Amino acid sequence: MNKVATVTLAFWIMKICATTLGETAGDMFSMTLNMGYAVSTIMLMSLFLASLFFQLGTKKFHPMLYWLVILTTSTAGTTMSDFMDRTLGLGYALGSTILVSGLVLILVIWYKVEGSLQVSNIASRRAETFYWFAILISNTLGTALGDFLADDSGLGFFGGAALVGSVIALIALLYKITSINKIFLFWAAFILTRPFGATFGDLLTKPIVKGGFGFGTVGSSMVLVAILVSVISMVYFAPTKTTKVSY
Repeated sequence: MNKVATVTLAFWIMKICATTLGETAGDMFSMTLNMGYAVSTIMLMSLFLASLFFQLGTKKFHPMLYWLVILTTSTAGTTMSDFMDRTLGLGYALGSTILVSGLVLILVIWYKVEGSLQVSNIASRRAETFYWFAILISNTLGTALGDFLADDSGLGFFGGAALVGSVIALIALLYKITSINKIFLFWAAFILTRPFGATFGDLLTKPIVKGGFGFGTVGSSMVLVAILVSVISMVYFAPTKTTKVSY
């Protein structure tokens, strides 16, 4: 029985919302609450492992639990990326290179062991474990890319979000009009929704004088939680129809 969410337009809306929340919540713990990147990473990684434990132990797809694990990968990825890039001083380029290598390694091993990288119908615990750790690394990688675009590229928060959003739209177009491998396009889009969420999250939380909207990490996180829960409820617990996309 399939244990993961079907990839639809609603899936991508919830993914962007969850990753944006992951950015604001991760920054809330590490900076607003002054817990630091190392302590925040340990705490949030523990939450990820706990939620993953329950997810792997279920026999069927549970929407709230599934999206909780997505959210914990995003919050843990935020602080883990910041710890690598800032506390350890690796910088965005080296940190991203390490994470890209880690993601490629996970995908190669996954393919060698399972014979497939299918993400629309995962039933075995082994395949699901690969799936979740690939998501954790991709969300961490996306954070580093988003921070680079917002801080070092000169684009700013709005410019970075606009650029990544445009690339995501291009990937969607390529899916429709080309025969490019759908698994590749999925992971490309999945990774890029994270920097989109990171730059959009920074746009919401940073002060107006720094180019943001000034909502703060706490206020932004509360609003995003409400939006995510509302969308999940409408998609999974209301009589709606979505278009299935299989990979």
